[in-house]
Order: sequence, then C-alpha cells, then structure tokens
Amino acid sequence: MLLDLSVPEQSYIEDCEVCCRPIEICYQAGSDGLSFFSAQ
Repeated sequence: MLLDLSVPEQSYIEDCEVCCRPIEICYQAGSDGLSFFSAQ
C-alpha cells in the first residue's frame, strides 16, 4: 500500500488485495513524515 504523504490527513476505504474485504485506512502526516497510521 502506498500513502500520499503530501496530503496531511486522510481517511478512506480500500479493498484488501488478498481477500477483497474492505479496510479503513486513516493517517496523518507532517513535515517530518508519518505521525499516525491506522488500518481496520
């Protein structure tokens, strides 16, 4: 999975590449990189 860290905060749903079940991806990024990541 690739994250676009030029977007400071994002939440979206992506299908798993293996089982096709939905995964909710949430992250926050700052000037020093990724500060929060969650995948449920």
